[in-house]
Amino acid sequence: MNHEPEPVVTTAQGAVRGLRQDDGTAAFLNIPYAAPPLGAGRFAPPRPHEPWDGVRDATAPGPNAPQSERKLGSVDMSPYFGAGWSRGEDYFTVNVFQPAAGAGELPVMVFVHGGGFVAGSTRSALYDGSAFARDGVVLVTLNYRLGIAGFLDIPGAPANRGLLDVVAALRWVRENIAAFGGDPDNVTLFGQSAGATVVGGVLAAPDAAGLFRRAIVQSGSGLGAFTTEQAARVTRAAAGALGIEPLVDAFADVPDERLVEAATRLAGIDLRTDTHHDPLVGLSPFSLVLDTQPAASVGAGLSADVDLLVGTNTEEGNLYLVPVDTYATSTAADVDDTAARSHPKPARLVETYRETRPEASFGELRSAILGDALFGAGSWALAGAHAAHPRSATFSYEFAWRSHALNGDLGATHAMELPFVFDLADLPQLRGAAALLGPDQPPADLAARTHEAWIRFARTGDPGWDAYDTARRATMRIDAEWTQVDDPRGRERQAWI
Repeated sequence: MNHEPEPVVTTAQGAVRGLRQDDGTAAFLNIPYAAPPLGAGRFAPPRPHEPWDGVRDATAPGPNAPQSERKLGSVDMSPYFGAGWSRGEDYFTVNVFQPAAGAGELPVMVFVHGGGFVAGSTRSALYDGSAFARDGVVLVTLNYRLGIAGFLDIPGAPANRGLLDVVAALRWVRENIAAFGGDPDNVTLFGQSAGATVVGGVLAAPDAAGLFRRAIVQSGSGLGAFTTEQAARVTRAAAGALGIEPLVDAFADVPDERLVEAATRLAGIDLRTDTHHDPLVGLSPFSLVLDTQPAASVGAGLSADVDLLVGTNTEEGNLYLVPVDTYATSTAADVDDTAARSHPKPARLVETYRETRPEASFGELRSAILGDALFGAGSWALAGAHAAHPRSATFSYEFAWRSHALNGDLGATHAMELPFVFDLADLPQLRGAAALLGPDQPPADLAARTHEAWIRFARTGDPGWDAYDTARRATMRIDAEWTQVDDPRGRERQAWI
């Protein structure tokens, strides 16, 4: 890496010094977009960061949100989750990857990481934005509050504080990104998993209007929000685990270490009510908390002027079964139980999946239903709601390339598209029998082509295939060969309506 000359950019809060890369691009790490969330401020809206004098060093990664180390059985997800909690108070920060000097008004992409609303950060290896900068995009990654501080619904505190952080980062981008060569009027907000569900929430947030022009929802859900009744169950459980009253003043007195530890003890809460199933099927006690699901808000016209690309992976559910050895051992009862946790009419759901997948094993059926409960149904709902408004375009994809990790069973699972979107499929830590991409070499041009489609969408609003509408539902199936299909999962999609 060539450190000379060191690039300096002046933001509204002060000057920052980054790192010049060998290809002429630059990386600026750990730039504050809001004041550090201290004490009671951990449960308050984000506030502007104080200006600083001189030039702030932006050459090294900074702290991230408090979190516990997160693992998923036998698969190595460390490139995705990162190394856990890197402690420090000033973690409301962005990393900015800047194209080579001289260009201006470039497309901007702002990424929201996943991690089940409890883990992840800009430090994760998968979120190196150098390839975007190389290809003429100003790429921004951001940290946001997680777990109890970010998403627990607490009386006296604003809801969805992690989402408020993302909106604050978008405001920072609006104010500062031109100094890095970006066009503040051409911002694409994109995210994956929990981050994609947050992006859906931002689409439905009136106070985010005008802060971005396009959005990409990678394996998120427009139906992933908890009701206030469901969220209250989690709040009572969290307060009980901490031995406090479920009020904001009581939570404000608890140090981060205890909040993180308590969050790990909230798994397994039954959030099913008389009127609602658990949209996360027990996988996380945290999500957005909204009276109206994002898909319904988008259907009512919010973000009707924002272009949208939304998609899922073919075998999303495998990540939650294969690495913990419950895929191959799945039974008919497991399939029925997964359906009962996911849908008010589970027998009809199981019947549909059995008919559309007559050769499938119980593990395959269980994974398919689980993946659609978590991501498929909510993505179809969001795409359909958005496509009902003609002022902007909607596009759909399905990422179908199968990893042969874990004896070939991991497949086209959750998070599999990320190395290709970021053009990082050659990362050594992604390769191996228990690594995300498995032991085999992916198709030579898959990363370059996927990465370019995302950039083309950010630049022009068109990723390179037909738009999605509520009649054809055109979808690009991304594999070694790219194939456009119409309504590829029509019968299964209908079963969720």
